[in-house]
Amino acid sequence: MSWTGLSAQLALRSLLRPATGVALLRVAWRFRRRHWWRRPPFLPVPSGEYVRWRMYTAYGDDNAIPPASDVERYARWAASKP
Repeated sequence: MSWTGLSAQLALRSLLRPATGVALLRVAWRFRRRHWWRRPPFLPVPSGEYVRWRMYTAYGDDNAIPPASDVERYARWAASKP
């Protein structure tokens, strides 16, 4: 699976379950790079280095792509925390 495929699966899950979509958006906003508006592509996305580190600590491989179920479960858990 690719990151694009993962994004498509998460978008579909968000359409089917709006609460999941809200949780995913909240998590995405938390993961954004600091001062994202200063560097191209001027999008609030996490840095590649941070994503690689997260994948390494979670899956033991910095090139891993998580299953959609893991991302959804994490987003629901994180959204339940204040």
